[in-house]
Amino acid sequence: MNLTETRVNSATRFTGNIINVRVDQVRLPDGRLADRECVQHPGGAAVLAVTPQQQVILVRQHRYVCGRDMLELPAGKLDAGEEPAGCALRELAEETPYTAGSVQLVHAFYSTPGFCNEKIYLFWAQDVEANSQAVPDDGELLELVLLDAQQVREALAQQRIEDGKTLVALYWWLAGGAGGGTLPA
Repeated sequence: MNLTETRVNSATRFTGNIINVRVDQVRLPDGRLADRECVQHPGGAAVLAVTPQQQVILVRQHRYVCGRDMLELPAGKLDAGEEPAGCALRELAEETPYTAGSVQLVHAFYSTPGFCNEKIYLFWAQDVEANSQAVPDDGELLELVLLDAQQVREALAQQRIEDGKTLVALYWWLAGGAGGGTLPA
């Protein structure tokens, strides 16, 4: 079955520092026309890093749009021309006092494909060391949070983690990804 939609015309509605918004008119496979509101995003990288003491490295930050503080993986948007792995390494060093010798891609996924093209590259950090000074971006206030496997399970059970990329990473890790903990019975 052909499900491909074809753009008929497009109008940019907003151009911002991080996102652009456009409205496209598309032709559906059956010939009907429909509008699609599209948020264009450069993509981002997130990194699941575990200390030598087997603690997951998270950051707590206030997310204004959601109206609450959230626990998240170190993550950020891709700069123009930046490779996702480089972004993951950079974000870990900028947002936490930790660095990684290398990162390995776990999975890449779209955050909200119904209206946004943001693709997130999730990485597993290797050779993690505490040896940097966190230097967050301007306007970014972060608190370092370290959780062991049991504390991660508790935070998940109590729904204290609501960020999608962080949920994907932590469940992967608890299921044994990269030798992580195991899911509770």
